[in-house]
Amino acid sequence: MTTWNLSGTQQHVFICNGGSCMKRGGEEVTQAIRDAIRENEADHLIHTTRTRCNGRCENACVVMIYPLGVWYKDVTPDLAQQIITQHVREGKPLQENLLYTYQNGFVPAQDVSVGISKKTGKKE
Repeated sequence: MTTWNLSGTQQHVFICNGGSCMKRGGEEVTQAIRDAIRENEADHLIHTTRTRCNGRCENACVVMIYPLGVWYKDVTPDLAQQIITQHVREGKPLQENLLYTYQNGFVPAQDVSVGISKKTGKKE
């Protein structure tokens, strides 16, 4: 297994590869993101990680960008490339597909069902 030198990494893109996301093109989204990073010659700046379920199945495919703390919903391969070129590289978030942003805690980016409280186990 390869051990990458991540000392120059500026951003980390997490791509949900849980069941619902995989049914909605998670593999294609993963490859589109990695292709866009390569095409933008940003391999040394952006690292990607496939994750298991992130608990937002109704919003599949989900992509998260850190340290920005931005979560995207309904990501397609085309949108995945735009996320890398417009948001990650140019700093222009794609408002229509924002799910959460991180500003002193997670803030829904638009009218999104919050979900089940991790504290109480009840729907919020």
